[in-house]
Amino acid sequence: MTTLSVVIPAYNEEDGITAIVERVLAVKPELAKVGVDELELLVVNDGSKDRTAQVVSGIAGVNLINHPVNRGYGAALKTGFSSARGELVGFLDADGTYPPEYFPQLCQRALDDAELVIGSRMAGEASQMPITRRIGNIFFANLLSLVSRHRVTDSASGMRVFRKEVIQRIYPLPDGLNLTPIMSTRAIHEGIKVVEVPIPYSERVGRSKLSVVRDGTIFLKSILWTALTYNPVRILGMIGLVGMAISAVIFTHFVIQRLSGNTSDIAGGNLVLLFAGLIAGGIGVNIFLLGVAFNYLVSIFVKRPVRHGLFGRALFRQPLDKQFGWLGSLAILMGVGIGIFAAVFSGGWSIARQWLYLLGSANLVLLGVQLVIYWIILQVLDELGNREIMTQKDLTTLEPSQPVNPQTGEASAST
Repeated sequence: MTTLSVVIPAYNEEDGITAIVERVLAVKPELAKVGVDELELLVVNDGSKDRTAQVVSGIAGVNLINHPVNRGYGAALKTGFSSARGELVGFLDADGTYPPEYFPQLCQRALDDAELVIGSRMAGEASQMPITRRIGNIFFANLLSLVSRHRVTDSASGMRVFRKEVIQRIYPLPDGLNLTPIMSTRAIHEGIKVVEVPIPYSERVGRSKLSVVRDGTIFLKSILWTALTYNPVRILGMIGLVGMAISAVIFTHFVIQRLSGNTSDIAGGNLVLLFAGLIAGGIGVNIFLLGVAFNYLVSIFVKRPVRHGLFGRALFRQPLDKQFGWLGSLAILMGVGIGIFAAVFSGGWSIARQWLYLLGSANLVLLGVQLVIYWIILQVLDELGNREIMTQKDLTTLEPSQPVNPQTGEASAST
């Protein structure tokens, strides 16, 4: 027997709450056709100052939960989640924008193979969403797709169904309106199977409580900071690669100039390019390496092996960060070699001809030193991350009848 618990958070929704509650209750026969035998409807009155609580209390078949004061959209949903008794948990807004008639479709996917089913307002069904919010949702969906490597069309949809057991994997969740984008971000990074089902979207009943600028800024921070707690190198690594690519393009420009015979023109625009290339390269390398190191710190904190990564799959037989030691040493040797050649074996070259060699030499040495330093740091972090895993493994191999001698560290025979 399968039960669906639907949670509706409500704050000052006396005008539209009756209609949406009745529409939810009316889908019960359709739910039975997909294998959902029972429907539990919970309305969480989040400290409303109007007659929302009185209206809901007069509707049969609804469980009303009251917050004495307004605690926020996310807090109301979490109260509902904790009270839900169904194997499946769903939620939607009280303003009539989401269609409860689509709950059977969402439940069908949850019963088939999905763990979290999102009703996507952006996946092809008719939508009355305002243009500003549509643009914002497209931006946030593409941002989440980029940082998570999982295609998402609607990161902030307020209509979802999920298996109750996934709650422990997606918590903690915030008390505000940013619960939905954080839920999406955490679910994808936790390896939860997320599926989207296209749904229509209607104009809301009453005035919207969403601020495009304020809440949009919160959504942006929520997605980025949540993704950083799982896979920092995905975001920081991409930023670093952009900086290094800019530096490489500028360096190539000067090489082409040198090969064409122009050995002295570093004034004006070229001088600006030179400094821009140095800054972009230096910042890019440091941000990239910082992202790699943060992935190791995350693995230590969550007590799991290092996972995710910049591209989601290994590009080399041995991970690139394991090769920082010899790559850094090679860069130092190359830098020193070029510097010695430019200073000693260049004969009577003028500084106008020598500067590119000397600059390249200095940057290779600095890059090499950075790589070696980070290689040492990552070796230590890797050792710390593996220590607890190995300790647990060793402890499980000890027989209960063979206590460990604290002086010798060896298992002693039982007496």
